[in-house]
Amino acid sequence: MTGFARAQSEDQWQTWTWEAKSVNARGLDLRFRLPPGLDRLEVAARAAVSARFKRGNLALGLVVARHAGQAEPQINEDLLGMLAKRGLALASANGVAPPTMDGLLALRGVIDVAAVDEPDEEPEVRDAAMLATLVDALDALGAMRRDEGARLRTVMTGQLDTMDGLRHAAEACASAHPDAARNRLKEQVEALLQMSPALTEERLNQEAALLIAKADIREELDRLAAHIAAARELLAAGEAVGRRLDFLCQELNREANTVCSKSGDLELTRIGLDLKAVVEQFREQVQNIE
Repeated sequence: MTGFARAQSEDQWQTWTWEAKSVNARGLDLRFRLPPGLDRLEVAARAAVSARFKRGNLALGLVVARHAGQAEPQINEDLLGMLAKRGLALASANGVAPPTMDGLLALRGVIDVAAVDEPDEEPEVRDAAMLATLVDALDALGAMRRDEGARLRTVMTGQLDTMDGLRHAAEACASAHPDAARNRLKEQVEALLQMSPALTEERLNQEAALLIAKADIREELDRLAAHIAAARELLAAGEAVGRRLDFLCQELNREANTVCSKSGDLELTRIGLDLKAVVEQFREQVQNIE
C-alpha cells in the first residue's frame, strides 16, 4: 500500500525529522537512510516498523540539523594563508584578478564546523526521543494506508458482487444443468447407434454418464460461492489479510478456468471469460493491500 508521512521533534541541541514512504510489495521490505553515527537506531527502528506493518516496500529516512549556536566554525589559518599566497602568485603570473577572501573561505577544508560537546548522558536520551518521533511518523503512515484500504475495500466488494452475479448467471444458464447435458448427449448417442450398430447401448450409456459428470459445473460453482464468501469475510476482518487473499485469488481463478473448460455453449463460455476478467481485476487490487 502507498503512503507518505513526516514527523519532527527537537531538543536543546538539534532538530530531527523522520520521513516514511511506502509502496506496494508482496512482502515487507525495509530500507533506512540514517545520518553517520546514528546507525545504532536501525535495529530498534526495524522492530517498530515490523510491529505495525506486514507488507510493503518502506523507505525511512532521518535528517538531523543542529541549532544555531550549537556549532563553532574553526578556520584552518595555515591552509588559508598557503592558498592566499599561491593564489596571489598565480594571479600575478597570469594577469588575472587575485582571489577574494570569500572565495578562499569557501574552499574545502578551510572552514570546519566543530560541534559543541554534549553531556555524556544526552545520546541515550536523544535516541529514545528520536525513536518516539519515528513512532509518530509510522502511526501517521499507518493512518494513510488505512484510508487507502477503506477505499479499496469498496472497490473489491463491488468486484466480489460482480463475481457472485456471474456465478448466478452460470447456474441459470441452461447448459449448466445436467438435464440439458443429458438430453444433448442422448441425441448424440442415438445418432452414434444409427451410425455404428456394433456399439452396444450399454457401453454408450456408460460413456454418456462420464461425459455428463465431466460437463457438470455445479461443484465448481459451489466452491466459487464458498471462495467469494471467504473473501468477503477477510475484507471485513480489519487486519492484515493480503497473503490469504492472494491464495483465494488462485482458487477463484482455478474455478473460473474450469467453468470455461467445461462449457458446452457460447453463453456459458462468455460468462466464464467475464468471470476470469473480474478475478484478475480483484487479484490486481489484492496486491495493493496489507
